[in-house]
Order: sequence, then structure tokens, then C-alpha cells
Amino acid sequence: YILYSEKLDIYYVGSTGNLDDRLIRHNSGRSKFTKPGIPWKVVFQKEYETKIEANRAELYIKSQKSRSYIENLIYNV
Repeated sequence: YILYSEKLDIYYVGSTGNLDDRLIRHNSGRSKFTKPGIPWKVVFQKEYETKIEANRAELYIKSQKSRSYIENLIYNV
């Protein structure tokens, strides 16, 4: 999943088995990294067959270190 914080104008990339619960945790301030960006909104999500596939996709997106890559992924699905 990819979250967006309008407040900080940044994206957050992650993976989870329960996106609704994870978004609640991000927006309740329980995550030290995402707390300053509250409120976060989901701008992209994709389901994978296995947790390993999801983790690989997350790591690949993060390895690109590119806002334009993330925005291309979000807006050109």
C-alpha cells in the first residue's frame, strides 16, 4: 500500500495483511515515523498471493527512491 500525507506532502510505502487496521494505527499516532504526517490517506493498494510477494514489492518500490516512480505507479494503474 501507499499512503499520502497532505500535511507533509510525502508518501509512505508499506505492506500489511489488514489495510484498514494499519491505516487506523498510522492515523492514531502509534507509528513514530508516520505520526507527524497525520492524517494519512490510502492512494494505492495492491493485493498479492503471498506475504513474500508483498514484501518484495514494497522493497522494490522503496529501492527506487523516486517520488516520480511512486506517482507513476499511483496514477497510471
